Amino acid sequence: MIILENENLRAVIASKGAELQSLINKQNNLEYMWDGAAAWPKHSPVLFPIVGGLKNDTYYFNDKAYKLPRHGFARDKSFAAEKISDTEAVFTVTEDEQTLQVYPFAFTLKLRYKLNAAAISCTYEVYNSGKQDLLFSVGAHPAFAVPLTSDSIYTDYYLQFNTTETLQRWKLTDGLVSAVNEILPLENNKLLLHQKLFYEDAIVLKNMQSNAIILGCNKHDHGLRFTFNDFPFFGIWAAKDAPFVCLEPWCGIADGININQQFKDKEGINVLPANENWQRTWSVECF
Repeated sequence: MIILENENLRAVIASKGAELQSLINKQNNLEYMWDGAAAWPKHSPVLFPIVGGLKNDTYYFNDKAYKLPRHGFARDKSFAAEKISDTEAVFTVTEDEQTLQVYPFAFTLKLRYKLNAAAISCTYEVYNSGKQDLLFSVGAHPAFAVPLTSDSIYTDYYLQFNTTETLQRWKLTDGLVSAVNEILPLENNKLLLHQKLFYEDAIVLKNMQSNAIILGCNKHDHGLRFTFNDFPFFGIWAAKDAPFVCLEPWCGIADGININQQFKDKEGINVLPANENWQRTWSVECF
C-alpha cells in the first residue's frame, strides 16, 4: 500500500490494480470510498485494455481469436509502485508472457495519483512500446460511499451535471450494449439516486455534454465534485441495493450485440502509433 497525505486528504492506494481504496477528508473525517464489502469486493478498478464485456468474451485480431474477461486484466495485475512525494505516486505495469497470450500488444500503462488541496487526480498514461499500432480502451470505475453520513439515506443523494443534459441511457443485454435506449428523467439537471436505477445493470451514456458531476445530498453539505475531460462514454452503476455509486468515465465501451468482434472495428477503441503516448485524467474534490 502507498499512502498519500496532505492537510486535507489521506489516500490509500494498493499495488494490485493500482487501486484507490480509501479517500478520507481530514477536515470532516468522512470516508468517501466504498469499503469493498461483499456486495462488490472492489473500490476503484482500472479498466484496461477493454471497457465492459466482449461478445462471447472474444475478439479477433489478425485472423486470430483472443479471449478477455469483462473490463480486461489490468485490475488484477501487480503494478510497480513509486512514491514521488508525500502527495504523488506512480504505478506502472507492462506486457508480460501472460498478457501477450490474450492481448498481443506491447504497452506501458501508468496510473499517476496526485493530491492537490482537497482533490485527488488520477491520470492514465499509455505508451506504445511496440512496433505496431496499439489498440486499447481505458476506463475508470471508482465507487463512492452513499450515504456518506449516518444521518442520511441513499435517496437523499443526487448527481448534478454541470451542463444541461438529456441523458440517453443505452440498455445492456447480458452485458452488451443493445439498440434500446431511454431518456432518464432529471430534476433541475439532477439525477435523483435510488437503488432501482441499477436493477437492470449500469447506466451507459454516450457523448455526454458535462465534464463535471457533483454527488450531493439534500440533508447536509458534504459531497464531492467529480471532474473528467475527453472521455466519450460514461457509466453510472451500483451493485443491487448496495450503499455506493460508481462514477465511470470511459474511453471505450462494451461490445454491441451485433458487433463483428474485429478488435480494430470495436466502438470506442483507441489507436496509438508506435512510440507515442496517450493520457486522460479524472479528479475528485471532497467537501
